[in-house]
Amino acid sequence: MKHIKSILLVFLVLFTITSCKENNTKETTPEFKVEYEKFTLDNGLQVILHVDKSDPVAAVALTAHVGSAREKTGRTGFAHLFEHLLFLESENLGKGGLDQMSARIGGSGANGSTSQDRTNYFQTVPKDALEKMIWAEADKLGYFINTVTEPVLAKEKQVVKNEKRQRVDNQPYGFNSSVINSNLYPEGHPYSWEVIGSLEDLQNATLDDVKEFYKRWYVPNNVTLTIAGDIDVAQTKEWVKKYFDEIPRGEDIPKMEKQPVTLKSSKRLFYEDNFARAPRLTMTWPTVYEYHPDTYALSVLSQYLTEGKKAPLYKVLVENQQLTSNVGMYQSSSEIAGQLMLGITAFDQTNLNTVASAINEGLRDFEMNGISETDLNRIKAGQETSFYKGLSSVLGKGFQLAQYEIFAGDPGFINQDVQHILAVTPEDVMRVYNTYIKDQNFIATSFVPKGQMNLVLDNSQQAVVEEEQIVEGAEDTFDASLAAEYEKTPSSFDRSVEPEYGKSPDLVIPKVWKHNLDSGIKVFGIENNEVPLVEFELEIKGGLLLEQTDKVGVSNLMANLMSKGTKNKTPEALENAIESLGAQIYSYATDNKVTISGTTLAKHFDATMALVTEILLEPRWDEEEFNLLKQSTISGIQRQKANPNSIAANEFAKQLYGENNILAYNNNGTEASVNAITISDLQNFYTTKLTPKLTNVHVVGSISKNDVIAALETINTTWESKEVVIPELPQAITPETSKVFFYDVPGAKQSVIAFGYPSLKATDKDYYAAAVMNYRLGGGSFASQLTQELREAKGYTYGIRSGYDGDANTGEFSINSSVRTNVTYESAALVKEILENYGPNYSEADLEITKGFTLKSSARAFETLGSKLNMLSNISNYGYADDYAKQRQSIVKDLSVDDIKTLVEKYIKPNQMIYVIVGDAETQLSKLNGLGFGDAVLLN
Repeated sequence: MKHIKSILLVFLVLFTITSCKENNTKETTPEFKVEYEKFTLDNGLQVILHVDKSDPVAAVALTAHVGSAREKTGRTGFAHLFEHLLFLESENLGKGGLDQMSARIGGSGANGSTSQDRTNYFQTVPKDALEKMIWAEADKLGYFINTVTEPVLAKEKQVVKNEKRQRVDNQPYGFNSSVINSNLYPEGHPYSWEVIGSLEDLQNATLDDVKEFYKRWYVPNNVTLTIAGDIDVAQTKEWVKKYFDEIPRGEDIPKMEKQPVTLKSSKRLFYEDNFARAPRLTMTWPTVYEYHPDTYALSVLSQYLTEGKKAPLYKVLVENQQLTSNVGMYQSSSEIAGQLMLGITAFDQTNLNTVASAINEGLRDFEMNGISETDLNRIKAGQETSFYKGLSSVLGKGFQLAQYEIFAGDPGFINQDVQHILAVTPEDVMRVYNTYIKDQNFIATSFVPKGQMNLVLDNSQQAVVEEEQIVEGAEDTFDASLAAEYEKTPSSFDRSVEPEYGKSPDLVIPKVWKHNLDSGIKVFGIENNEVPLVEFELEIKGGLLLEQTDKVGVSNLMANLMSKGTKNKTPEALENAIESLGAQIYSYATDNKVTISGTTLAKHFDATMALVTEILLEPRWDEEEFNLLKQSTISGIQRQKANPNSIAANEFAKQLYGENNILAYNNNGTEASVNAITISDLQNFYTTKLTPKLTNVHVVGSISKNDVIAALETINTTWESKEVVIPELPQAITPETSKVFFYDVPGAKQSVIAFGYPSLKATDKDYYAAAVMNYRLGGGSFASQLTQELREAKGYTYGIRSGYDGDANTGEFSINSSVRTNVTYESAALVKEILENYGPNYSEADLEITKGFTLKSSARAFETLGSKLNMLSNISNYGYADDYAKQRQSIVKDLSVDDIKTLVEKYIKPNQMIYVIVGDAETQLSKLNGLGFGDAVLLN
């Protein structure tokens, strides 16, 4: 993907989970339809329009039917590289392309993703900027290729290689996928290489390759344009035809034939992973392509085998033999083939042969008993809820329509898709098990920590993995400032003129209702009937803040155990009750609170809240579940010790807060503290630290205030109120001079950086103004100086951000990134230089861009249920006014350049900063003296 943030979860929901009508034992749900209009331009461009006037926004998605599967051998990763290139410039958008325009128009940020079979580009914008987006997308599709030069290509290669290092080379189990796919699929099969490609292939990509790829695949007859939101259909059609009509059609694109694979024999492979701290076994079976009739039963099968207390594999691996804390399995179908994957990360020192034997035992249990009609309906109920959740944004609706158009040939396939899901029977589930798993060949990969070969599955061969060597000065140099020289592509009108804004939408603040219960609980709600869902959270202040340093992790364990059964329901019975409603309920703790949250169909809100009431008031305190949770938590802590990002976060907190502040600790605890915790510690925390007087409830969705209050009646009248005081935290002290701390991960392919210092709380008067000030520094993604300098100008990183993170108790300013190992010092020095110059160089142009984005983006502020829930959290936890969003607009409008400079002087402190770096000490540590802050302190 182009940006750091991932939308993988959204895609999984939209691409593999579809709507499921309620089973016959419950009342039926009114039919929910996503209406659309589809038309085709003469050049072959498919256009899908969907009207949704619930918010003053529009989502535009351009999807090209090309991914890694259409690459040539030796040019792997090229489709993904091309995705990056398409954002940089086009003839009429100019340098900076859509990223610069996004900042001006208040868009969600131009983003994209590449899969094996498609590449898409998407953004949600205020509705007054829709014509601008259509103009820009047309410019990218038809007027882009002349702007790509050798320096542009050289720079973006660096960015993509940094992305690969960050996502693959520098991560535990990062090479697992490539080992599986290169062995599951025969050499030359389009799925036998990774979407992100190899570093060598990326380096070898030429400018001629780019032009050839563009000419072949980026043509209107291979692209679908989806526009969803608050749109005028007739006007939108006019704009689409105006800007896209004269882009020439390309050569016909042949349909890719299905290429399912059959394994002649099973393959067992192993790899000693430098970043792993626990052994992982993954088993993969070849299955079927997307929308094959068997995909529906396979999806049910994978969920039933592994998810929840009744799952045969969970029972054996987690509960009975206690080999792991989690079992994951999923059916992954793509355009021409598919695979079923089962993954288990075992506990420390667990032999994977034992894991394999347990898997076989669980599968035998399934063979004997199959799946019941009740369990099948339970799984379908969850799919219905997930489907609606995926449609809660206009972008989600647009993605789903495009998916069906490209891979099923018709956006209306949604109705057939639902019918296929409803048609799955217990016999179908057993049939696909017998067809694709039982006695079938598979790929098994054993990824184990360095020096733990004794844990590998028997008869395994060493996997072929090409690891990059750290070489100083190995990367090509480039001058990113060079402007491309080219002759502009002719057009029937002047495309260099950016369209005007439409009528500016007003900021619509959702109406908030509030109610104080007699027990002390404060309830906040927003009624919203766009989809038949309700999202909720019950927050009890405290969490880590109420713990002692010798028992860190108590609130986390307690919160997790609360949802593992109730007084009158075993853990399995509670889980079944939740899932039968199609609901999701989570309980967890953070640094400052304990939360019970979830999602449910509106018609099941009362029943879901009845279960929440049991969880809160009648926890089971199940000893077996407690022991499983302890073991799982300790295993997670052990794995964190090998994850550079986790190391950086934990070490930064220690330096930021100091040993006397509880916030210096990760709320999971340490191995020693978790081992010391007993179930009576959890019960004591529950009895003495949880109170309605510190509780806020937030509810958003298709539910009335009266219904919410009624559903909380038992909690209000039964939960004992007590006084609990949140202790005053020791003051986190800003260092007098900067200090560098280094944590050694030998052989690290990147250095993870975490720089910062204590700063503003969310309740401080300058908190929001400081966040606005930070936009051009590091909060504005591609509009920020940190991104422009470290990624776009130097190619040091895939992404970097800075920001203020505060709550009612504490706050911090931090800068985070992963940078190429051999430019660790150079990156830190450049960050320091940018911080030092930010205030003195801040200009009217910077302020104009900041105001443009901040004011216009408010149209998107409350589109989803999640964003409305966050609004309620801000109001309840920080005392913000109901219309704080409008108050913030006033703050932004009144800011001057001098105001920004004053804020920079007060809150940006480059020479009073904690610098934490996690990387390869042998090659990088000594160079950091050049920062001028003395010798770096080696932390391990």
